[in-house]
Amino acid sequence: MAARNWSGRKLVLVMVDALRVDMLEQAVASGAAPNFEELIHRGSLVRDCVSTFPSVTPVASSEMTTGLRPDGHGISAVNWFHRVEGRYVEYGSSFEATRALGLIRTLYDIVYDMNMAHLSAEAQTVFEVLGDAGVRTACTPFLIYRGRRRHEIGLEGLMRRVALAASFRHAVWGPDELFYGELYSSRRVACKPTLARPGTRDAYSACVARELVREDLYDFLLFSLPDNDHHSHAFGPAATEDSIALADAAFGELVQANGGMDEFLSSHAVILLADHAQTAVERELNLIEALGSNWRVFTPAEEPGAEPEIAVSPSARAGSVYVLAKGERFAAVHAGVREDLAELDDVDLQAWLADDKGRPLERTALRDGSRDRVQAVVERAGAQLRFRPGDAVRDLRDAGWEFHGDRRVLDARVEGLEVVTPDYPDAFGRLWAALNAPQAGDVLISLAEGSECVDWGGASHAGGGSHGALAAGDSLGPLLAVGVEGFDPDARRQWTIADAAGLVLGHFGLAMPKDEEGTSVLAAAP
Repeated sequence: MAARNWSGRKLVLVMVDALRVDMLEQAVASGAAPNFEELIHRGSLVRDCVSTFPSVTPVASSEMTTGLRPDGHGISAVNWFHRVEGRYVEYGSSFEATRALGLIRTLYDIVYDMNMAHLSAEAQTVFEVLGDAGVRTACTPFLIYRGRRRHEIGLEGLMRRVALAASFRHAVWGPDELFYGELYSSRRVACKPTLARPGTRDAYSACVARELVREDLYDFLLFSLPDNDHHSHAFGPAATEDSIALADAAFGELVQANGGMDEFLSSHAVILLADHAQTAVERELNLIEALGSNWRVFTPAEEPGAEPEIAVSPSARAGSVYVLAKGERFAAVHAGVREDLAELDDVDLQAWLADDKGRPLERTALRDGSRDRVQAVVERAGAQLRFRPGDAVRDLRDAGWEFHGDRRVLDARVEGLEVVTPDYPDAFGRLWAALNAPQAGDVLISLAEGSECVDWGGASHAGGGSHGALAAGDSLGPLLAVGVEGFDPDARRQWTIADAAGLVLGHFGLAMPKDEEGTSVLAAAP
């Protein structure tokens, strides 16, 4: 266990939402991002760090802070169907989706339940592990914040009336210093909370960071800069130089509060990464309507009538279908849904779990101990590929797999005993984790280039940018490290955002948490 008074370099994890490597390099080349340019000059840049699947912020935030994938941390998508509670969980796809699924219910899901109920209790966040070791932790607004210190609700600004109307008075557990806009603040700071107003949140993070530096309140700071994502959604990823410049300026305020770049880097290490990338979208897929013509879809305001057969969860450039029919009817509905999805030009690929005879699996079968007979099936353009963990080939993460079928489904290349899937980075590992997540749908889809699902509020980002798909354009972002203890960019052939947790803990000299069998519960050791 680390000493209670950390004497080494502090560590700042800078998360720039939806930051693409090419746009980062463009902003640096134009002079719009001088602080990020200095980090690149002094550190090591990995240009192809892989996101999660679906590549959306709630899932990615969970992966970065726990080191686990969806089958370990439990957060499956930005919208998912809660089988036990019989309702959709919505993490803020759009304001319209929030209204459609209930403003108060969504407030509970995003702010409270995501951390306190939906994030697996068996997973440990970096805030929890560092807190147990006596390392002082802090966080500006970030979706996953669970830690060891109790924080009472603050009720400030625009969210006050909503929270009061919802009788939302829950305390949460977070890092030592937690700042979550209008709702939670571990201490009073001279910063205007802006959680409800995208486009102003980077400035709030910068203001909070200045206060944290002034009072010397952290050893580890998760410095979240989310506004680039909002800008890219509105104007497209090719138009994000301005929002990257604003993120750079916000980070620059943290640097200047520490006395400038030289002094800052003499006392701080830095990890900069993105949760995902974005690609341009021009077309809408109304998955709810497309499937609703043949199947009874569970609706948010479910009324008495015929039993619904499926639930549909759009998740930007990905989506899930939950088959609610049981017994023999399950297989028929499952097959029929897949046939309908195969007819949609906007769907690039679909995936599901099957038994060793190729029959689709109900989730209850997974709970009955049949995982040793489970395989994943991926279908694209009428061709199928089946795979499961094994020893036939190894991927760039050194994970072993066996597969059969048409490898062109994932554009997979086999070179000796190695399999690579450049168009769908880390495809086997990401799909396996997504399909085996406890709240996963029965059929998962990844959309074709240029397409995005319409959410439950009828909104999309067509004409702008979006993310969520398995494809490289949605999935690859930067991983930049400066002064991080133990970081070697050549230590892995394929870095993922799950590695961030291991890098953070390794910097503070901490061992990985172990499960009951003595296996690391984080995806990456330092």
